[in-house]
Amino acid sequence: MRSAHILLLCILGAALLSTVFCNQIGPDKCCFTYYPTRIPPKHISSYYMTDDRCMRAAAVFVTTRSRHVCVDPSQGWVKDVMRILDESSFQLPGPASAPATV
Repeated sequence: MRSAHILLLCILGAALLSTVFCNQIGPDKCCFTYYPTRIPPKHISSYYMTDDRCMRAAAVFVTTRSRHVCVDPSQGWVKDVMRILDESSFQLPGPASAPATV
């Protein structure tokens, strides 16, 4: 009977440790400071938002030279650049040419 209790405690301990280790996985990238100056939109190729688990919300601009720059998403110029990038990524193709009649 005593060995069954020890076995049960070992199984519960292993289960507890596995959940603790699994919960320590945090976000991949977080920003701790914002880039202080504006970046011209022509130098920005894309952007993404940081994970909700980060202490500071940030937009990360990816430049044409593949540099990742943290910026404040509440700034007007940042919102404008994100809107421009969003609109350019969802442009519809132009009208198809009319079929030729014979």
